[in-house]
Amino acid sequence: MTAKKMIMLGALGTVPFVMVLGNSMLIPVLPAVQKSLKLSGFETSLIITLFSIPAGMAIPFSGYFSDRFSRKAVILPGLALYGLGGLIAGLAGLLAQQAAYIIVLIGRVLQGIGAAGTAPIAMALTGDLFRGKERPKALGFIEASNGFGKIVSPIIGSAVGLIAWFAPFFLFPVLNVLALLAVWLGVKEPEKNKQDAIQFNHYVVSLKKIFSKKTALILSSFLVGMVALLMLFGILFFLSDHLEQRYHLQGIIKGLALAIPVIFMTAASYGTGAMLKKQFKAMKALVVIGIGMITASLVILPCCRSTLFFFVTISVIGIGTGLVLPCLNTIITSVTDAEERGLVTSLYGSVRFFGVAAGPPIFSLLLGLNVYAMAWSAAVVTFITGISALFFIRVQDLVQPAPAR
Repeated sequence: MTAKKMIMLGALGTVPFVMVLGNSMLIPVLPAVQKSLKLSGFETSLIITLFSIPAGMAIPFSGYFSDRFSRKAVILPGLALYGLGGLIAGLAGLLAQQAAYIIVLIGRVLQGIGAAGTAPIAMALTGDLFRGKERPKALGFIEASNGFGKIVSPIIGSAVGLIAWFAPFFLFPVLNVLALLAVWLGVKEPEKNKQDAIQFNHYVVSLKKIFSKKTALILSSFLVGMVALLMLFGILFFLSDHLEQRYHLQGIIKGLALAIPVIFMTAASYGTGAMLKKQFKAMKALVVIGIGMITASLVILPCCRSTLFFFVTISVIGIGTGLVLPCLNTIITSVTDAEERGLVTSLYGSVRFFGVAAGPPIFSLLLGLNVYAMAWSAAVVTFITGISALFFIRVQDLVQPAPAR
């Protein structure tokens, strides 16, 4: 990989990094938000959900516009709106009194809409820029950037949250401006021939053809991605509360403990992307193995009595997720050619966001019954998902990458 491409990859890596802060940085301060604003557990979970649902709904439109015009024309305004939403949410906590919760939710909705034009489109742009053996490695780096954001975000959120529960929101405009400048100045997008730009009606026809030929592959891959993120954020939501209730951890120490499973996830993501290259059969195997590891850990989780065993089990969930996500990224970006890649990866980004949105409220409601109901219900879902991946992800349906240039 040339130095120029490494610079572009580094700039693109800032996008998933800041995107993942949208939820992960706030998870450790959610108990403080709940206490300060006198919210229920379900109301508190909406701070995560009302970021992720608008993002999931807006992503297909972002994908279309990125295919129709350009990737950067979507990424840059998305980063700007994402930062603006964070500023509004922070000012709500600083200035508002009675309506603070509602204004925070409005800011979160704006952040979600902005986030729709960030990481999923950056993934599509990465697929455009890198080919052959470079593509899995580049996409592994993008997923690792996402994972690195998950590692540092609870630490950052916990540290800044010591100032006030709303203080982490003010980091969003600062970090998003930096990412915007990095992409604007550091990434040169391949030129798009205006005559080849797809009109919407032709676009829909092309998409129907893709889904009609590869329905099982696409839908099963989408399901795996959604479930993997649902489980990860559900577990992190549970872990944030569990660390305070059982271990009485708060502040930076709590942030460090929350980062443990994500550290393993990030290491597994980067290692998987670096080693696999274009071995699609191995990718499918790792997807199934990763889901199997998550399932087994969820079955064991309620039975953990020692602290060490508990964190080992949580970390295995992180490793399993780290095996699954970079493989899925390469599979999804290899389903079709560049002309429709933006919408396909954006639809995949949508279902990932829906998984993130569903995780905290579902785990909150199930935890209201007991930890066994929470963990074992989740294990049933991941088991079914793994079976789906085993039978329906067929590597022969993928577009084989062209040799690297």
